[in-house]
Amino acid sequence: MAQNVSAEGLEPTKSRTMFLALGDAISNGTFPPGSRLPGELKLAEQFNVSRVTVRRAMAELERMGMVDRKPGVGTVVADRGGVQPVVADFTNVLGHLLEMGRKTTARLLEFGYGQPPEPVRVALRLGEDEQAQRSVRVRVVDGEPFSYLTAYVPEAIGATYDRDDLAKTSLLALLERSGVEVDHAEQTVTATLSTPTTAKALTIGVGEPLLAVTRTVFDPQGRGVEHLQALYRPNHYRLQIALNRVDAGGTRQWAPVAETSMGSSKKQDP
Repeated sequence: MAQNVSAEGLEPTKSRTMFLALGDAISNGTFPPGSRLPGELKLAEQFNVSRVTVRRAMAELERMGMVDRKPGVGTVVADRGGVQPVVADFTNVLGHLLEMGRKTTARLLEFGYGQPPEPVRVALRLGEDEQAQRSVRVRVVDGEPFSYLTAYVPEAIGATYDRDDLAKTSLLALLERSGVEVDHAEQTVTATLSTPTTAKALTIGVGEPLLAVTRTVFDPQGRGVEHLQALYRPNHYRLQIALNRVDAGGTRQWAPVAETSMGSSKKQDP
């Protein structure tokens, strides 16, 4: 027999949905810094929830530093000091890795060697018995964590630097210092939800949406030199691509703008 679920039992889910919707509206500028959110009664009517649910959502927004609740004034969108999200040019992924290393800091959480997962082994084109170095870092910009990075490097390359090096220097800089020539990369972008581990590292709630980037970097001979699994807080990071409208086989299509035609860039990528 199906069990009845009380309205109270649904409240956490409703408050979570409301939190995500309002958080997105704040992130995309619908509610700019300094603006007031609608009152509890109006939000309760808009989302068809109780005022208890509204208060729970507001409390979570405040905990995340997105709003300030001021007695006699209401709930005001917080001014986060003008912190801008990191913008990564999708067509120039490798070109900004070193720049990102200079402009942000990273906390090293894990470091060691072992057999990589099968999908990683295949992506790096390693032999069945080859080991890889695995590291987990959280990258911080303007004092806030915004990415959770799990990187795999072939053991022979990883042996050229140690844990202390990786805690102070970007991985790409270490690869190049070891004599690796970075040539090209394959990258996919999708979305996922935070787990208890990633949520704690990124100081967000469990189940919050994250931008997921998987990238394998190769040398000129096609050998895999790094496999990166990166998770980003979407309010702190976005991918950008410039497109041209071109002729292709008698049809008009969108094509990425060549790097050489884009000029110098201040955009960054981890």
